[in-house]
Amino acid sequence: MTYEAQRDGEARKALSEHAGSRPLWRQRDFAVFWAAQTLSVLGDSFALIALPLLVLESTGSLARMGLLTAVGGAASVVAAVFAGVVVDRVDRRRLLIGCDLVRLVLYGVIPLVWLFGPQVWLLYAVLPLCEAVGMLFAVGYVTVVRSLVGTSQLTEANGRLNATAAAAGVLGPVCAGVVAAWTGPATAVGADAASFGVSALCTLFVRFRPRLVESPERTGLWRDLRTGVAFLREHPVLRSLTVLLFVFSFLTLGLNDLVIYHLKHDLGHDDGTVGTVMAVGALGTISGALLVARVRRRLGFGAVWTGSVALCGLAFAGIGWARGVPAVAALSAVFLACAGMAGTCSMSLRQEVTPEPLLGRVTSAFWTLHYSAAPIGAAVLTWAADRQGTAPVGLMAGTCCVLVAGAALFTPIRRS
Repeated sequence: MTYEAQRDGEARKALSEHAGSRPLWRQRDFAVFWAAQTLSVLGDSFALIALPLLVLESTGSLARMGLLTAVGGAASVVAAVFAGVVVDRVDRRRLLIGCDLVRLVLYGVIPLVWLFGPQVWLLYAVLPLCEAVGMLFAVGYVTVVRSLVGTSQLTEANGRLNATAAAAGVLGPVCAGVVAAWTGPATAVGADAASFGVSALCTLFVRFRPRLVESPERTGLWRDLRTGVAFLREHPVLRSLTVLLFVFSFLTLGLNDLVIYHLKHDLGHDDGTVGTVMAVGALGTISGALLVARVRRRLGFGAVWTGSVALCGLAFAGIGWARGVPAVAALSAVFLACAGMAGTCSMSLRQEVTPEPLLGRVTSAFWTLHYSAAPIGAAVLTWAADRQGTAPVGLMAGTCCVLVAGAALFTPIRRS
């Protein structure tokens, strides 16, 4: 470590201790960053509804809607592999602003082109680029939180960011649907673009504390990619979390599809009921995110993470057997609240134990390994539910989640 790095580290520690003595709502830079991230998520939520509506309006094809989603998802997964390397090599503040500005321009082109007539090919070019840039932004966002708040406030800060992200995730599709109904989905995409411009402007006024400076020696790309994986492998708690979350994600990514299928196929309800259940589930996410810091302070990381995963399993096991909408909604809310608590704890722990210069690569490696098999799991889960029914499949997946929590008791997670 250079003298400048040591000096920056000492300055960051002093500022961190000073920041940690004040409530988050009184820390100007975190408040501005919080607003920027909420706007960014709101924009992503607009795109989630507006782009498929554009495809449907232009082609009337459900298959082409699915193809657009698949192309965007594939771009995000590929970008996740390299995002950490990029984040650790550049100025993170400029990266966040740049990502927002790129999405502002890319999404802003769509309503302009649509003035002269639909061009569906443009969506297949724009969305993968935006999803890749969005992954860069997401990894960068995780790394800068530690530059804004003290270590003791990381869990609370992540909880608040996740809570407002969940709220924006509910509000965004609703607003996008209203705007699309009034003025057309192209206008909703324009509103999405504008949200990224405001987010970039907010981030411009955020002051991040100094980063630790790496040695000027530059390693190769392949070695950089392996560095994040190596850190996860060598850290006993993160290694255990990566393995167990790999299994947990495989089992649970298809939950939303299972709930929708259960409500519409098994219980015979309409789309409005599905929307209501999803909204209640989002309230569970918000509640879990707001409570996680207090619960972790009282019980510790190991107990909160293990208990949350176990409760997720119990809720998942019961959803397929629930015969009433209130029961399905309540179980969905419990699952999402506990999943949010476990996820916030996991993110906060990575930020706490990872050296600053490695945080981007470790985050990228963790997400890539964590989610790599999840789409396969979702396909298997829904295929099995279609043939065997939601109740036995949900019971099996929920039981396996409880076993994941039980396995954590025999790892360093329990003592963390």
